[in-house]
Amino acid sequence: MDLQKSYHKIFMLLTIVLIGSFLLNLSLGSVSIPLKEIAASLLGESIEKSTWQYIIIHYRLPKALTAIGVGAGLGAAGLLMQTLFRNPLAGPFVLGLSSGASLGVAVLILGAGAFGGILSGFLLNTWSLVIASALGSFLVLLAVLVVTFRVKDTMAILIIGLMFGSVTSAVVAVLSYFSSAEKLQQYVFWSFGSLGNLSWEGLSILGISVSIGLLIAFASVKSLNALLLGENYAKSLGVHLKKTTLFIIFSTSILAGSITAFAGPIAFIGLAVPHITRQWITTSNHRVLLPAVLLIGAIIMLLCDTLAQVPFSEFTLPINAITSLVGAPVVIWLLVRKRKLFF
Repeated sequence: MDLQKSYHKIFMLLTIVLIGSFLLNLSLGSVSIPLKEIAASLLGESIEKSTWQYIIIHYRLPKALTAIGVGAGLGAAGLLMQTLFRNPLAGPFVLGLSSGASLGVAVLILGAGAFGGILSGFLLNTWSLVIASALGSFLVLLAVLVVTFRVKDTMAILIIGLMFGSVTSAVVAVLSYFSSAEKLQQYVFWSFGSLGNLSWEGLSILGISVSIGLLIAFASVKSLNALLLGENYAKSLGVHLKKTTLFIIFSTSILAGSITAFAGPIAFIGLAVPHITRQWITTSNHRVLLPAVLLIGAIIMLLCDTLAQVPFSEFTLPINAITSLVGAPVVIWLLVRKRKLFF
């Protein structure tokens, strides 16, 4: 009972911090908006300046909600991969999904010059980039699923996923080598990641995709707990390993693939958030870990996006740079202090 009360307090604290981070993200930027005006705007009340209302509703609110979805989704995907492969270095993109998405976008951007004119402009709109990224991830997913049916060893699946990533990265490198400087710059900007390019329609699709992935993850909690004790023990508990592996890979693919399609390849979050959560919440029970990872991932993503906005300045930094520069030292410090990875 005392342990359950402790977890309840932790979740209440995380929820409060999440709300605070959300409001702070809406408030700070090139234009500082008072929290009182933000609260009034979210409640549908009139505020002092109409421009503030436009900034909140059409720019900052979708971006903040995107940050929450991206942080929660990648954090959960990282936890699933680390548990499945029992490897602290596994992340949501370990199966080559990010490289597949990058390949799809690279083929579109770096190969669009061959079409030229109006067709080139049509190919390079926002939705075409999303479709190309999603298609690239999906093709890699199909290849991984085919391998999963034929290979029994989960470690072999991990290695094959890394090989798929290497192959797609090599193809992207070849395309980059023969592309123009303008197209290469456009592709590099996409690879930086961005949370601010989503319309409400795009945010709805992303929200549905992330929700489906998370539902599959929560449905696999019992199997995830069994896998921590080894595959033989999991079998003795009646866990169907092949089916469980497919569910976990499918959940991770939906989460990582949809997020990469809409926000680009976001670094660090999927790998580090599960470690940060384990260092703070000392349990291996996924009934506790999974919701904690969602909250902590969302909080970290919101704070990183707030820093990327460079408050009181017109500059905006790449979100990938902030997630790595801010997050990596934190994880290093936690691991050195605790000296334990829980694997």
